Amino acid sequence: MNSASVWLVAGPTACGKSALALALATDMGGEIVNADSMQLYSDLRVLTARPSLAEEAAAPHHLFGVANAAEAWSVGRWLTAALSILDEIAGRSRTAIVVGGTGLYFRALTKGLAAIPPVPAKVRATIQTNYDQLGEAEFRQRLRAFDPAAARRIASADRQRLTRALEVHTATGRTLSDWQADTAPRLAPGAWSGVVLTLPRPELYARIEARLDAMIANGARAEVAALMARGLDPRLPAMKALGVQSFAAELTGRLSQGDALAEAKAETRRYAKRQVAWFNHQAADWPRADARAGSNAIANILKSA
Repeated sequence: MNSASVWLVAGPTACGKSALALALATDMGGEIVNADSMQLYSDLRVLTARPSLAEEAAAPHHLFGVANAAEAWSVGRWLTAALSILDEIAGRSRTAIVVGGTGLYFRALTKGLAAIPPVPAKVRATIQTNYDQLGEAEFRQRLRAFDPAAARRIASADRQRLTRALEVHTATGRTLSDWQADTAPRLAPGAWSGVVLTLPRPELYARIEARLDAMIANGARAEVAALMARGLDPRLPAMKALGVQSFAAELTGRLSQGDALAEAKAETRRYAKRQVAWFNHQAADWPRADARAGSNAIANILKSA
């Protein structure tokens, strides 16, 4: 990395991160880099609340809508792309504003990413079958015998990371937690500052409700219908985006419109709660800022962090 300002703006979904990032970029001539794992996908602009075309035109935006839903971007792939972009921004002597709610992306930048060897397809298939046969509770208990730290750390219903942890141990003979501990930061200490945006839970949940209502009005169902028509593997990341399964169930007649929307709202509230818990644990030393504070106040926090 060249020496340049890198600001990391994290927080739960619907707290106003994108609007803040745009205000910061506009105020200081900065460039915005996406750190939201779902906003990578071009197929889901509405359902992932990606910046609008007008917003993208107001300041340079990077890594938004760059992936096809048929692709599965890993943390490592995002990190490689992000580091290249951050170097380009540094070369222009501009501030990079990395914004999103995917905690693992921020962890990869600030703590490092383990160089884990590829897991053979046969091992992955076996572990996936084991998960289907055992169910989450028993599978988690099995993982706990090999990697208790991962079993404690991985959130409920996070099949992808639970199976990944056991796949890594099975393929390498070393726990995922050990691999992750043997890492180095990709952003040098002192080269970045970060802030976690916060909101009172009632207001955050109200924003989530309003956002889902707006998504429906702006074509979220049509977006999901187009995604379903492609017949993609349901295990792909884009197929797991918030709301996709709920609105797919509505479109196939398994849920009513009202029930699908209610389910999507509940799923998003649960996700926001998990994000808050993750940042409280993994970014406990980052300063907090009320998301309603405004760009000047938050810029001052970032400058002094």
